[in-house]
Amino acid sequence: MKNVYLHRKIDGELLAWSKDDAHKPLLVRGARQVGKSSAVRNLAKEFEYFVEVNFDKREDVCALFEGNIDPQRICDNLSFIYKIPIVPGKTLLFFDEIQACTKAISSLRYFREEYPELHVIAAGSLLEFALEELPSFGVGRIRSMFVYPFSFEEFLMATGDQMLWTGIVKATSQEPLWEPVHNKALLLLKNFLILGGMPEVVSAYVGGSSMLECMKIMDDLILSFQDDFTKYKKRVPSSRISEVFDSVMQSAGKSFVYTGAAEANLKQIKEALDLLIKAGLVMPVTHTAANGIPLGAEVNRKKQKMLPLDTGLFQRILGLDMSDMFLSDEFEVVNKGSIAEIYVGLEIKKSASCYHREDLYFWKRGEKNSNAEVDYLLQKNEEIIPIEVKSGKRGSMQSLHLFLSHKKLPYGVRTSLENFASYENIRVIPLYAVGNIRNQLLL
Repeated sequence: MKNVYLHRKIDGELLAWSKDDAHKPLLVRGARQVGKSSAVRNLAKEFEYFVEVNFDKREDVCALFEGNIDPQRICDNLSFIYKIPIVPGKTLLFFDEIQACTKAISSLRYFREEYPELHVIAAGSLLEFALEELPSFGVGRIRSMFVYPFSFEEFLMATGDQMLWTGIVKATSQEPLWEPVHNKALLLLKNFLILGGMPEVVSAYVGGSSMLECMKIMDDLILSFQDDFTKYKKRVPSSRISEVFDSVMQSAGKSFVYTGAAEANLKQIKEALDLLIKAGLVMPVTHTAANGIPLGAEVNRKKQKMLPLDTGLFQRILGLDMSDMFLSDEFEVVNKGSIAEIYVGLEIKKSASCYHREDLYFWKRGEKNSNAEVDYLLQKNEEIIPIEVKSGKRGSMQSLHLFLSHKKLPYGVRTSLENFASYENIRVIPLYAVGNIRNQLLL
């Protein structure tokens, strides 16, 4: 099954965009190797012609965007260079690695204004750094779409277990999953936590590759990410970025402490961390007082946790031995390195609209000598929903009850290895169903 495209939820959004008469140029954003280009190439099957311009491979093409930008002139020249017709309604024009040509990014607004009938998509592995230099490159004229590694739902689609996800979506506390089905979902979740959601790894696993081969692919991906450190910014040495990256991995799921994160001053550590966040390798979870909506109105950015991009890469970086866990029916894997908490945060982010970059929040009581902390806070309409993550089947919910009482909220969520259930004002949602948590909360 090598080179077989594994379908993603983003595919439906891309198809809808292609059918929309009012389509804007699309900017597909996300970390390296999360499947951006593959998804665009899959969409290209819907078009008669496909022109892919990779600015990393064809630096000379960037010269077309110098001077007065005329989208039709650019397309005429691209058609000549690639020997493929560029016809509105029939051709998909794809600018890949567009961060290598900032003038091409700036040109996207003119495609919207002067050539709106043409379908144009752009993507890039280090795109956020280029966008930082172009803060108003196309406000209102360009639509962004955010892509992440596979979610657990997409993993089940890839492994042929769509029916299981259908059952998960339909399950409630009143009608939980049949226990054997619940146990199967837990075992598949364990595999997903070990493998992670990087498309190349998932594709290899689905194609029959061994766990050892999947681990080698993870190692290759980690090296490619680390090699990119030299491309981030000249003012921060790549060695410093590497040190901060390692520090984030060591403290993932816990409060990030800047002091001691690297052999550098505080300013350089903050810059390195900001670069890792822009690259999509690290995702912050920010403290909020949570006194009302929106959650971002009362944040304290001095109090943050950092999540890695992917649970599979995370455990490889830490050197955790997952081979025994993969072969065992036990679920001890979620107790290693805060993987359960990391997974939940990533699933919340992946389950949001692809047109919106979801921010993650947590709450911790401010009083001294207090350990009360709620792992995640979710906003649903005008409500704040606290979410507590438990890696086992039981555990104290003192922090959750304290938060509900303090903020006078009707209910909270515990996500764990338990089946769907409810205890007074606590709704229990299994870890494997977190990707559907927004819909579950409507029940």
